[in-house]
Amino acid sequence: MDSIVKSALRKSLGDDSPTTRFKIEPTSGATFSSVDYYKLAEQEFGFSVKKAKIVVVGCGGAGQNTVTRLTEMGIEGAMTVSLNSDAKALAVGKADKKILIGKELTKGLGCGGYPEIGRKCAEESRNEIKEVLEGADLVFAIAGLGKGTGTGSIPVVCEIAKSMGALVIAVVTMPFKVEGARITKAEDGLAALRQVCDTVIVIENDKLLKYAGNLSIQQAFAVADELVASMIKGITETITLPSLVNLDYADVRAVMRSGGVAAIGVAESNSSDRARDAVMKALTNPLLEVDYTGATGALVHITGGPDLRLDEVNTIGEIVAQHLDPSAQVFWGARILPEFEGKVQVIVIMTGVKSPYILGPVTYERPVVREVSETLGIDIIR
Repeated sequence: MDSIVKSALRKSLGDDSPTTRFKIEPTSGATFSSVDYYKLAEQEFGFSVKKAKIVVVGCGGAGQNTVTRLTEMGIEGAMTVSLNSDAKALAVGKADKKILIGKELTKGLGCGGYPEIGRKCAEESRNEIKEVLEGADLVFAIAGLGKGTGTGSIPVVCEIAKSMGALVIAVVTMPFKVEGARITKAEDGLAALRQVCDTVIVIENDKLLKYAGNLSIQQAFAVADELVASMIKGITETITLPSLVNLDYADVRAVMRSGGVAAIGVAESNSSDRARDAVMKALTNPLLEVDYTGATGALVHITGGPDLRLDEVNTIGEIVAQHLDPSAQVFWGARILPEFEGKVQVIVIMTGVKSPYILGPVTYERPVVREVSETLGIDIIR
């Protein structure tokens, strides 16, 4: 987590020089990117190899900020998209494609914090959204819940992506508990979102206080952007680029399909027992209050330097498996980056977790009403 915090701080202070030790370099200039491996496979085996089309969509201001950071970092094998109802905010962000939603409804002036207006803006721009999602195999949708555009538009984006056959993973942040009315909006938005996604990865802003409590608000949110961007970049490039241990699209789909609510844990270590230390920290410090003993699956992304050993990677995978349900599916991938010499970073995404804050996972076969009734011990009359 330290490198993510330091990278975010450096970016917020305008110091992002390539000489910084904790710089996360885009892989576009790395070893693997100079070779078109799909073309190489086609030449070797004599048939056209399908690339998984991956689209990352930032919804609203918070989602746009994360996509901007991801675009700046560089991501190999994915298209970045930002959509917003605020024209001025959208203009300053960075993405491969930008969509100003709700032009007729809000005239580019934003939603004023009303999720229902955000939803209507997305519905108005449904055709434009469908166009950028056409043919997508995997869609990451990102938003901060609790305000207008992000909360209202992300369920629409995910519903469209799901209807077009994509695997849909939402990554959302929940407001600080002191934010009052935004909490209710966020919970309503999350309930809607969970009905149209395969998996929702939830990050509580309050949990960020543990890592960034002495930072300014701007810097703390930059840490969240860096965390989400690094996670998506890591998963995407472990799929699209050859790695020490590869994940493929089928692995991600196996774990994330109907995964319900997911939690993310991030840690790194440079100790003598760095692999064990990093994975244990990641498992014991997730950014959502959860019980993962009954989790249905896990994706583990490991980053190390040229000195990363295969037995260390295997140790991390084994420890994750030991801490989950015996029937849980665990897939892991590992990549080598020169700046991680001497240390190991572990990102663990646990699906199907139970959380007292979220009321546990929802699948398409298990309605929300039944789950709320079972969790709270009350009957709900419809």
